[in-house]
Amino acid sequence: MPSREFLTHSSEETIRLGRELAAQLHPPTLLYLDGELGAGKTTLAKGIISGLGVAREEDVTSPTFTLVHVFRNGVKVFHVDLYRVADRHDLETLGLEDLFAEPAIVLVEWPDRMKLRTDWPVVQVHLEHGEEDTRRIRVCDLAGPEASGLVSL
Repeated sequence: MPSREFLTHSSEETIRLGRELAAQLHPPTLLYLDGELGAGKTTLAKGIISGLGVAREEDVTSPTFTLVHVFRNGVKVFHVDLYRVADRHDLETLGLEDLFAEPAIVLVEWPDRMKLRTDWPVVQVHLEHGEEDTRRIRVCDLAGPEASGLVSL
């Protein structure tokens, strides 16, 4: 299970890293964005989504209250935030299985709140606070390098 670790020292650097990761993503891929509140999950998602060319950075916001944002422009991207999902019933009403009907890139914040069954490549991205604006970001391909949506890191 190969993994790479990055340090960013500002929101701009985290967004830039997201853009670099986006350049290596190919649908279908499921990305789990994991980390405590304020760790930079949505900031990294801004870089990934804008790097995929489906939205501008300023158009990417946390889907905390809507739970799912959909972006399309050549590639289909779903940005999911499960922070407010309270139980299995809440999760079932979202219809997340439908996200896998066609190849897409699915970013999931707070992935520990769900277990999805898919044969898609899964990439785990763990973000941690460092000193001041520093973020430690670990990217781990859970499906193996040959099957992954990430070509290389």
